[in-house]
Amino acid sequence: MLTALARTATRRPLTVMLLWGLFLLLGFGLGTGVFARLSDNVPEVPGTESESAAQYLDELDPAGSSITGVVAGTPVSEPGLRAEVERAVADVREVAGVAAVPDPYVTPGMIAEDGRALIVPVTLEAGLEDDAEERTLEAAAERIREIDAPDVHVSGGPLLGLQMGERAQEDVKNAELISLPVVLALLLVVFGGLRSALLPLVVAVGGIAGAFLALFLFSEVTDISVYAIQVTTMLGLGLAVDYALLMLVRFREERRHTGDVVEAVHRTVAAAGRTVAFSGLTVAVSLTGLLVFPSVFLRSIGLAVAAVVVIDMLAALTLLPALLARFGGRIPPAKTPEDGEEEGRFFARVARFAARRKVAVLAVVAPLLLVLALPVSGMSIAVGDARQLPADSEARQLQDTVAAHFPPGTGVSPVVVAVRPGTDGATTDRLRALAPDAETRRLPDGGAVIELRPPGEADGAEATALVERVREARGDAPVEVTGTAARLVDFRQMLAERAPWAALTVLAGIVVLLFAFTGSVLLPLRTVVTTLLSLAAALGVVVWVFQDGHLAGLLGAEGLGALSLTAPPLIIAIAFGLAMDYELFILARMREARLRSGDDGEAVVTGLSRSGRVVTCAALLLAVVFAAFMTGGFSPILQIGLGLTLAVLIDATVVRMLLVPATMALLGRHAWWAPAPLRRAHDRFGLREERPEQPREKVPTGV
Repeated sequence: MLTALARTATRRPLTVMLLWGLFLLLGFGLGTGVFARLSDNVPEVPGTESESAAQYLDELDPAGSSITGVVAGTPVSEPGLRAEVERAVADVREVAGVAAVPDPYVTPGMIAEDGRALIVPVTLEAGLEDDAEERTLEAAAERIREIDAPDVHVSGGPLLGLQMGERAQEDVKNAELISLPVVLALLLVVFGGLRSALLPLVVAVGGIAGAFLALFLFSEVTDISVYAIQVTTMLGLGLAVDYALLMLVRFREERRHTGDVVEAVHRTVAAAGRTVAFSGLTVAVSLTGLLVFPSVFLRSIGLAVAAVVVIDMLAALTLLPALLARFGGRIPPAKTPEDGEEEGRFFARVARFAARRKVAVLAVVAPLLLVLALPVSGMSIAVGDARQLPADSEARQLQDTVAAHFPPGTGVSPVVVAVRPGTDGATTDRLRALAPDAETRRLPDGGAVIELRPPGEADGAEATALVERVREARGDAPVEVTGTAARLVDFRQMLAERAPWAALTVLAGIVVLLFAFTGSVLLPLRTVVTTLLSLAAALGVVVWVFQDGHLAGLLGAEGLGALSLTAPPLIIAIAFGLAMDYELFILARMREARLRSGDDGEAVVTGLSRSGRVVTCAALLLAVVFAAFMTGGFSPILQIGLGLTLAVLIDATVVRMLLVPATMALLGRHAWWAPAPLRRAHDRFGLREERPEQPREKVPTGV
């Protein structure tokens, strides 16, 4: 199958390149429209109590969105400033789509006790279309920003989502400007030539275009999170470089055996292309675990990232062979090892050392990874607020200003209790008593809404505890809880209930794919265990830094007491898939060496010596891409970026270079074992396409 695909790509390379060129235009033209469709409604989970209550209230008590302006930095009682604020309030009230703007000078709680700040809340009309709402937001925010004061900031509500979308677009652009030149420089070092170095970047551009287009198409049917842009782009760019690097290294090796460029391309696709195909499938399967969760955010990002992985895989198997058929003659073959020199001798020495000292390696490396993983036991997740944004963002400046001048809890979203008709008065009174200054309003159907304001953050421990107290105090009454804290409680419960099923789905798919790739039942199990070790270690460091606050300042962040609820599931799903990448790179070479020599021990050394350089370079390039996305300062992306960077580096070095040869040596010939029925099934149905036979290199025997 892969050979046939390669022949098609090399027979009509210009047609293939033209089709991919049209795809790039579509991706960078139509696909970039996704930036205007991003949503920050991450914790919504259909079917939960919080969503049921929200829908009930939207039907009976529809309320428009709201934004907040803050004016600070000077005494707000000055006559000139007061007149200017009052004019701005009057002008905003006249903006089409604005429902209400209270006068901050006569509304209690709108002026700070120190007299140096005031809040201007703006409520929009309910039911506005997206375009009309955006025009209203821009007009209202711009008029408030015209107030002449040292500090004037506007954010919140849908405006926060728009600001995050703009920040996401800026961060993606900056990350690409940083990562692409660095990746090109590293590729020049690896290949020693500009032509070879540019080809992976061409494939990477296809991956980025695919990321934009996939997200745009998914935005037609579901919400797309602001986090999805950075995640899909960084993964699309990184995997494209990975796959192209693997293919190019193999192509240069094949050029040593044949002067026919097209034949070298066919051999490359038949051998390395098989690894790329399986790698793409394993990464995609790892991400399908996100589909088990009912969260729209997790499902949409899982589908989008899986689509990008498939696009990268197709680019490596079609576009790159076409480019090689057209321009590969100008790429020199890999150097032949000098007399008596072992190919990849550094990695061969590492493999032999780990195999000889297998017990010692396992006794040192495994406990070390477990120590790094210890903080995971105390991991907590939260929705987060504007503190997740960089200090120079308007939303962050607004929150910092409010926190500096107003009492704690000002502007915090309340815990909203929907009291349906038929609830007795005693239950209502009991719920109102759970928080001071509770506000109640009646609903048209005879029900009521109770707003309870927690003392801390909207998604803090006090707020989630208040949600739990409401649910305990209501008894059997028809009462439901919604709001930011309630959504977080339901999101956590959803993760706890569905995570085992997601893990089972992913592990089952990975084991089946690895069995089809290797014909062994023990290798998939060993791979899963070692991968989970590296993944837990990386996640433990992320908790230690961003939740506990250790060294967070070095990354331009701060300890927030919890991770973003987006970070752990995405780090786990993506890092697990990437680890399979490197495992397959190494196993493919080990399997080839074993089929040729029949020596299990030497196959481990040969496999690692021939794949170690590729794995190390691929991991370094991918780490550069992930690190570039950490320059934006958005805490959830910092968390994901650090987690993926560490997972890649730990897995490609400590795990693949030490644990893999040590565990392979420990298993010995049993590593490739499978029961007779499964062995026969693999012989019959397993993908067995190999590169065409070629003459072996003559190994010098001189001293």
